[in-house]
Order: sequence, then C-alpha cells, then structure tokens
Amino acid sequence: MMEESVLNIAIVMGFAFMLLAIILALYRLIKGPDMHDRITAMDLLASITMGFILLYSIVIKKGLYIDIVIVLSLVSFISTVAISTYLKLKYSQI
Repeated sequence: MMEESVLNIAIVMGFAFMLLAIILALYRLIKGPDMHDRITAMDLLASITMGFILLYSIVIKKGLYIDIVIVLSLVSFISTVAISTYLKLKYSQI
C-alpha cells in the first residue's frame, strides 16, 4: 500500500518536472540568442518527450511504448546531426 503511494507521488512529480522542463526549453527555443541554442532546445524537447512517453508507459504498465522512444531517439539524433552539418556547411562558406 505504501509503495503504491510513493510510486504515484514519484510519477506525479516526474510529470510536473518534465512539464517545467518543457516550458523552459520552449522559452530557450523562442528566445535563443543564436541558432545553436535553438537546435539544442529542439533536441532537448525531443528528449523530454521521450521521458513523457516512458513515464506514461510506467503508468499504464505496458512496455510497448519503449519501441516508440527508441525510434524517436534515433530520428532526433539524425536530425540534430543533419541540421548541424547543414549549418556548418552554410556558415563555413561565408
């Protein structure tokens, strides 16, 4: 009984902290002084989204969503590398 209430409190706190992290990452995405801050904020938003999905899979007690997190992490990594490479090539010619 006590273990369930501690788990519920931990899950609620996890969702609350992730919501706060999303708000802060969105602020950095909008107000970022340069493009590198915005790229980092987008990557952070993808990571926070993965955390939300993992917490949700704990809540519903199904491991099905872990595959979605793996695919999302691969897509996020590849897109971050692609955008960074594009910007490197674009600004190295100036």
